Amino acid sequence: MENHEELLLTKGGLEKLENELNHLRTVKRKEVAARIKEAISYGDITDNSEYEDAKNEQAFLEGRIITLEKMLRRARILEKDESNDDHVALGSTVKLRETNSNREYEYTIVSTAEADPTEMKISNESPVGKAIFGLGVGDKVEVKVPAGTFNYKIESIN
Repeated sequence: MENHEELLLTKGGLEKLENELNHLRTVKRKEVAARIKEAISYGDITDNSEYEDAKNEQAFLEGRIITLEKMLRRARILEKDESNDDHVALGSTVKLRETNSNREYEYTIVSTAEADPTEMKISNESPVGKAIFGLGVGDKVEVKVPAGTFNYKIESIN
């Protein structure tokens, strides 16, 4: 069943998805086609592992392209005036203080489609994202994650 729900993205998130789709269509498709052509040149394809690997890669690639196309059809850029600095929302950059260790973390809350923990972009559907969504500066929250339970205080929202 296809999800027809609108997908809110930041401008950067939309560009990232569009760039990935363009790369898959223009570069990766050609690379996979070349691999398939080369594997076919080896002769009988019934016992040809290179051919099987290339066909599997092609199937994965085409599946990803379809997924990205569907996401982009549903995508809408989150306008600046839709978010505010009073409460955590999509597009908010939130500074959290873990109350036990006093360590600070800064996350940007994004949709699942553009989440990237290496860039400190967490999904609004992640445990931390869910817990702080809609809260304001000064609010405290307890978050249960696989690594344990953490207590955070929202220091700022931008």
